[in-house]
Amino acid sequence: MNKTELLKQVIARLEDDLLQAQQAALTAYETATHEENIAENKYDTLGLEASYLATGQARRAAAIRQTLANWKLLVLRAFDPLLGIQLGALIELSDDEDRRQCLFLGPDGAAMKLQQDGQSIQVIGPQAPLGLILIGKTVGDEVTLHVASGVQLLEILSVD
Repeated sequence: MNKTELLKQVIARLEDDLLQAQQAALTAYETATHEENIAENKYDTLGLEASYLATGQARRAAAIRQTLANWKLLVLRAFDPLLGIQLGALIELSDDEDRRQCLFLGPDGAAMKLQQDGQSIQVIGPQAPLGLILIGKTVGDEVTLHVASGVQLLEILSVD
């Protein structure tokens, strides 16, 4: 798998999300400020509700913009066993039933699934429960993840 291509996919998805959030904020703002939505009495709250929505969408767009900026600053490096897993790592894990999963560890705020070469890759951040326990680990290490259904033991098979 190619980490550079994965990074491009994450950035493209975040750019799409940002565009959608900006358009949603603009639509809500236009609704809130439209002359037909001026309150005629205290029960006429469409304009007020639209202004709350516009504010929320603007905050969402700002959060996505920050996440996008962080991902654009991500420098992809080769895995260094002395440092262990760091941001930008592509990790393959296996559970006790030999089910495998691939993870791409990057800055927070971009949890998503990507496809590359017919394989599914989960993008996670360092604040995700699994991200927290993987930082600093290396190939062959086993980690324990506490999930709602119990405890899951995972082995790190490879890191790029």
